Amino acid sequence: MNEYSDECLDIFLKNQGQLFNENVAENPEEAEAFLEDCMAAVIDTIDDVRSYLKESGMDVDGMEDADLEEASEVFALPSGKYLIVEG
Repeated sequence: MNEYSDECLDIFLKNQGQLFNENVAENPEEAEAFLEDCMAAVIDTIDDVRSYLKESGMDVDGMEDADLEEASEVFALPSGKYLIVEG
């Protein structure tokens, strides 16, 4: 199905420990299935990340962009986009 790019899958596999105590995926196929199951979102800009998190109920008022990028559910992608995984 390939809803998520190789970039998303790679970053999630390498950095899943920032959100989970144990690995939830061991390979790209498992990562994609997991991301699909939890309806992870790929977001274009940090402003869009702020809006997404606010709509999801997170209190982001007063948070700097750097704080948003360091949130455990936010995975910065090399392309400049963001993967948001709500655990």
